[in-house]
Amino acid sequence: MDWVERVLAIRQWSHHGERAPHKPLLLLYALGRYQREGAGSIPYSAAEEPLNRLLREFGPPRHARSTMAYPFHYLTSDDRLWQVDTDDGPGSPGPRVGLLRSAHARGRLHPELAAALDADPGLLGRLARALLDANFAPTLHADICLETGLDLAGAELPAAVESRLPPRDPAFRERVLDAYGYRCAFCDYDGLLAEVPVGLDAAHVRWRSYDGPDDPDNGLCLCALHHRLLDRGVLGLTPDRTITVSGRFSARAPVASLLVLDLSGRPARAPRSGPRVRPDHITWHTAQVFRAPAA
Repeated sequence: MDWVERVLAIRQWSHHGERAPHKPLLLLYALGRYQREGAGSIPYSAAEEPLNRLLREFGPPRHARSTMAYPFHYLTSDDRLWQVDTDDGPGSPGPRVGLLRSAHARGRLHPELAAALDADPGLLGRLARALLDANFAPTLHADICLETGLDLAGAELPAAVESRLPPRDPAFRERVLDAYGYRCAFCDYDGLLAEVPVGLDAAHVRWRSYDGPDDPDNGLCLCALHHRLLDRGVLGLTPDRTITVSGRFSARAPVASLLVLDLSGRPARAPRSGPRVRPDHITWHTAQVFRAPAA
């Protein structure tokens, strides 16, 4: 088993498509530290707040108040990826925050993984890309890299990742944009550059990394802004396809209110042809991505 297969095989709690990206977020944080500082140890006390912020920002809503103490401890059980030491010697004291703090727990990439990263300069990028693509919507990758300090310029996407995702339909974007008349389903933006649509995306309501198909009934034509806000959980849909806005979102400038807050309660634009978004895909997004409660 190579290193990409190992990070893709990490054990994560899973039930009916629920998200639990705690271990991937910890590994991405550790890879960012390695890229900047080398393979030194990471004290839990120093990493606690940035790790918990990653979970709040990019984890599912139901984990908004949980901590990263569990993955800090339990990632040691996966195949040569992570190890924890304390002042008393090797081994994690357990998954409780108080124990990790009092024992001065320190985590680090497993020495075998660190040696492999030293020997292959391209491995870090492949591992990070694998973790991102297997666990998060593409619109979130740049934000996660910014938060973890990762620079993935030129990093390749390993073939092993695509083999684990639903087959990609190259016609998905065109089918979705055409169905909505090349207009954002939330704001009616319909920009063209030399007669070519610009700033419009085919957004997956249920992410591909969580079995979301490339079917029009899982797609919305959205402008780039509203696509990103949908994937961040700022925007969502009710089963009758009314737009919802997270009550956690705030804005100071009038233009932000106009572009986001004023969408609350509006019906999403219906496709001019083809199916509407399926209710079960909306239910998944509401439970796994949308930052409840709605405004």
